[in-house]
Amino acid sequence: EAESEVAALNRRIQLLEEDLERSEERLASATAKLSEASAAADESERIRKALENRTNMEDDRVAILEAQLSQAKLIAEEADKKYEEVARKLVLMEQDLERSEEKVEMNESKIVELEEELRVVGNNLKSLEVSEEKATQREETYGGQVRILDQRLKEAEARAEFAERSVQKLQKEVDRLEDE
Repeated sequence: EAESEVAALNRRIQLLEEDLERSEERLASATAKLSEASAAADESERIRKALENRTNMEDDRVAILEAQLSQAKLIAEEADKKYEEVARKLVLMEQDLERSEEKVEMNESKIVELEEELRVVGNNLKSLEVSEEKATQREETYGGQVRILDQRLKEAEARAEFAERSVQKLQKEVDRLEDE
C-alpha cells in the first residue's frame, strides 16, 4: 500500500510540475504581452504628445494666419477706399478738362470773331485815312464833316485798341488753360 501511495504522490508531483511549467509558460507569455502592451502604450503616449505639440503649433499658426488675414482685409479695404477716391478725383478732373476744352473752343471762336472785327476796323481805318486826306483837301468846305470823321476815327481806334486788349486777354486765358 505504501508503494501505491508513493506512486500516487509521484503522479501528483508530476502533474503539479506540468501544471507549474504551463503556468510559467503562461506567465512568460503574459509578461511578453505586458511588455508589448507597455511599449505600445509608451509609443501611443509619445505620438499623443507629438500630436498635442503639433496641434499647439497649428493653433499658433492659425492665430497668426487669422491676424494676417484680418490685416490683409484692412489693407484691402483701405486700398478700395483709395481707389474710389482716385476714381472720384479722376471723374472730377475729366469734367474740369471737358469744361476747359469747351472754354478753349469758345475763346478760339471769340478770337476768330475779334480778328475779323480787327480786320474790318483796319479796313475802316484805311477808309477813314483816305477820307481824312480828302477831307483835309476840302477842309474849308467840309470842316464840320472832318470833325465828325475825326470823332469816328477816334472811336474806331478805341474799338481797335479794345479789340487788341481783348485778343491779348483771351490769348492769355487760352495759354493758361493749355498749361492746366
